[in-house]
Amino acid sequence: MKSIAAQDIKRRGIGAVDEALKEGPVHVIKNNRPQYVVVSEERYQELLEAEDEAYIARVKASLEDVTAGRTRKFKSVDELLKALDEEDEE
Repeated sequence: MKSIAAQDIKRRGIGAVDEALKEGPVHVIKNNRPQYVVVSEERYQELLEAEDEAYIARVKASLEDVTAGRTRKFKSVDELLKALDEEDEE
């Protein structure tokens, strides 16, 4: 991924970002660390769509689990947390 210093953007303007975006997403470096990622509008929309699709897939899988009876009920939050800790240990 291409990187550009925030100082370069201040000096050269948005043209510096436009130039770097030709190669794909751009890390903006501030204080010697990646602080931001700039992507094209097209790529941003693709990411939003993928996020929505992933969410819908998770909901569908959850509904399938409920329909198939692959659910458990817990009497309390503590009981749920204990069960989750036990799963992590496996």
